[in-house]
Amino acid sequence: MFFKKITLLTVFIFSVSLTAQIDEKKLDKLITQTLKTFEVPGISVGILKDEKIVYSKGFGVRSLTNQKDMNQNTLVGVASNSKGFTCFALAMMVDEGKLNWDDKVRKHIPEFQLQDAWVTAQFTIRDLVTHRSGLSLGAGDLMFFPEGNDFTVKDVISNVKHLKPESSFRSEFMYNNNMFIIAGEVLKRVSGLTWEEFIETKIMKPVGMTNSKASYNRVTNKTNIIDAHTMADGKIIQIPHDWSETANAAGGIVSNVTDMLTWAKFLMNDAITKDGNRLLSEQQFHELWQLQTTMKVGKNDSYNSNFKGYGLGWFLTDVKGGYKQVYHTGGLLGTVTQFTMIPDLDLAIVVLTNQMNGNAFNTITNTIKDSYLGYKDRNWIKNYGDKNADFIAYNDSIKTSVFNNVELAKKNPNLPKPNQIVGTYKDNWFGNVTITHDGNTYNIKCERSAALIGELVPYNLTTFVAKWNNRSFDADVFVNFTFDENGSATNATMNYVAPITDFSFDFHDLNLKRTK
Repeated sequence: MFFKKITLLTVFIFSVSLTAQIDEKKLDKLITQTLKTFEVPGISVGILKDEKIVYSKGFGVRSLTNQKDMNQNTLVGVASNSKGFTCFALAMMVDEGKLNWDDKVRKHIPEFQLQDAWVTAQFTIRDLVTHRSGLSLGAGDLMFFPEGNDFTVKDVISNVKHLKPESSFRSEFMYNNNMFIIAGEVLKRVSGLTWEEFIETKIMKPVGMTNSKASYNRVTNKTNIIDAHTMADGKIIQIPHDWSETANAAGGIVSNVTDMLTWAKFLMNDAITKDGNRLLSEQQFHELWQLQTTMKVGKNDSYNSNFKGYGLGWFLTDVKGGYKQVYHTGGLLGTVTQFTMIPDLDLAIVVLTNQMNGNAFNTITNTIKDSYLGYKDRNWIKNYGDKNADFIAYNDSIKTSVFNNVELAKKNPNLPKPNQIVGTYKDNWFGNVTITHDGNTYNIKCERSAALIGELVPYNLTTFVAKWNNRSFDADVFVNFTFDENGSATNATMNYVAPITDFSFDFHDLNLKRTK
């Protein structure tokens, strides 16, 4: 009896520690410090606990230009947090009998084709949305990233056959946006609605997400919307919104803390709306949060996780000894977001920012999560702040070294002459990249992606550096030439100058052959 009493008391104390609300003033202070530490102009944060909003605030400014306050209703591109909506929509089609997760993609898109004929024939709807295609991280993202290219969904479907696999089919997790673009086309063909129409009318409206839109271009009232910001040459600057409408099914949704908490409440209420309507069967809703593609748990995992992986549009893991966590992040140029749910605790955390530094949302989310899981203060702001400073310094040192070498290389009399490298280089899926010389400098231009234009500067006898005119990209690349026996360039490949470059700048996937 004594043991039982002690056990019950221990359970009671432990359960209280897991449901204690985070101190509001301390959280206010932390977010304010986070703005400064990671140089983020604006952040909005929301917490849902036990079906109630216990925190919903904005900090800083939505734009460095207009200096207007960020608040809980400020619209932000949630980016890849859109993927959960895409899979929810597909699950609704499964409920209606219009498709099956294990339907072959070619049943709905006959022209779909990958490099390998067997993989093409076996590739399913489930494979589209679980990042197990075998293609490399971000493969083909240059077809929609950055904005200003002319690729269509039809082009994406046609061009994925040219992308070279990095691993065998279904063997590894490698994040891929283009498969979600194709999944959006499946939804369109089986539902008769565009992806945008379906998301807004069949999901957002009944759920009660009154201020959200399926894409940036569908936002008619932009009086309370962020501007994007990023670090460019050591300074935080405002940049234009950047997202191609082609990729909406992978990351197009624009929302705010208020609506994303509404989405979280709906999901943790078993996909039943506030009006009592079930939008998805129990079976299909259960399927969304089942592990499909496994990932490795880090050796020094901070939450004692036993498993990690990807479900249908969601990352999945366990925290603090078995609490299932369902989550996703999202990133655009100048914006990063994080959406986290721990259904067992009826807890959801939303962090939206207008600067592309994920250390900011990790600091806030982990601090909030820790307070409900019973961890003592682990000083995440110092942890991530130190890592952020070290990472920036590391990248800056690489860039400094590279461009010091560029200055030295300019004096080398044995550098290739213009006639050796000037010309048009073609990649099978990305199209033409042209190199010109105006008598003084080399220039590089990607014909189908208007924003990718810059100067080509020598690095050594066979390698140049493409220095993009838009410095906010932070995506300069080495251009490595292969020469024939006459000293004329025949091919070129690219790879990042520094690891800070966003993976969606997948220049490394290009195989450029000189055509003239």
